[in-house]
Amino acid sequence: MDLLPIRRALLSATDKGGLVEFAGFLAENGVELVSTGGTYKTLEAAGLTVTPVSRVTGFPEILGGRVKTLHPHIHGGILADKDDPAHMDTLKELGIVPFDLICVNLYDFASAVAKGLDLRGAVEEIDIGGPCMLRASAKNFHSVLVLPSPTHYARAMEEMRANAMGVTLDFRREMAALTFDATSKYDRMISDYLSGTAKA
Repeated sequence: MDLLPIRRALLSATDKGGLVEFAGFLAENGVELVSTGGTYKTLEAAGLTVTPVSRVTGFPEILGGRVKTLHPHIHGGILADKDDPAHMDTLKELGIVPFDLICVNLYDFASAVAKGLDLRGAVEEIDIGGPCMLRASAKNFHSVLVLPSPTHYARAMEEMRANAMGVTLDFRREMAALTFDATSKYDRMISDYLSGTAKA
């Protein structure tokens, strides 16, 4: 589809800069907000109505937060092709609600390394669910808008204001390309760190 209406968003942001303002804009325009851990607490504290991911999945965050978004009710809602009736029928059959916007920025691995954490401590700062959601959303840019950084909030709001809360395919494709660039750099940073470590 060319113009994608934004009705449901998942927000999970390590960098909270501009987050409350952006989420507030979405909420004021009728967008359902779903969120994880610290992001959920930030939005709730700001007085926004937000659904925790655990309510969507029906499963609590486990393993110290290592597993929270790796679930069919999240990734099915991200990866469904809205132009494919079979995909939409599957979502309906399984009770999965599609997402239109994924706003994720990753654990700050560079800062963790700069703090001089030991190997095990540094490894805990490697984001898994975030890159999975980013890559899934970027792959499915025909049906989802992905925003990998707070630097894109202003443009996204401009797009939505100009298109009655819709976003164009060109914008979604641009954000998808930037997302794959961001995840590739993130993986390279981790690879460089691990390959420079003498032993585990």
